[in-house]
Amino acid sequence: MEDTKMWTWDDDRRDHELEEKVLRQEEIYKGKLLHVVKETAHMPNGTESTREWIVHPGACAIIAVHPDGLIEMVRQYRIPLRQTFLEVPAGKIDAGEDPQVTAKRELKEETGYTAASWGYCGSFHPGIGYSDEVIHVYCAWELTRNQQSLDGDEFLLHAKAPFHEAVQAVRKGHLTDAKTMSTLTLAWQWWQKNEPFTLPHIDP
Repeated sequence: MEDTKMWTWDDDRRDHELEEKVLRQEEIYKGKLLHVVKETAHMPNGTESTREWIVHPGACAIIAVHPDGLIEMVRQYRIPLRQTFLEVPAGKIDAGEDPQVTAKRELKEETGYTAASWGYCGSFHPGIGYSDEVIHVYCAWELTRNQQSLDGDEFLLHAKAPFHEAVQAVRKGHLTDAKTMSTLTLAWQWWQKNEPFTLPHIDP
């Protein structure tokens, strides 16, 4: 459950009145990535209803920062929207894998870079109405160029962007991938607080 007690304007004392108690679960579909289930639940008003949602292993997203303030990004075609998106490097967590191990692997696979230094920026839930997915966000720096090693069915174009301009693009609505928007926001806040090194720019 999300901890909101730090917010004085939010009263969570009655949250237990909203709880839906699961009575039974049925598997609808299980694929390579997505696992869809249908659950019958007891509602707060005493009725029963069904909830269909996606079981997800979780993922990591990375902001890899160069000394000149550029960050690693990728361009990838997303078939559900028939569109190419500018995104941050990211990938799903393998079973039993530590999220930072995932982050290191995905950064190398998608960009060809490894990093000597890492910082954990937090996490977010990208689809609370239909999935239990959580995405962990990392900043990486002290980068070393290696070989990109994409999966056989993965096609990406390598890109770079100034960190502060990418954050501005989120604020202006120019980047619409929710993962990228949330990752840039969390990573920027983390960087401003911790500042592993000074970025050569004016704050957005």
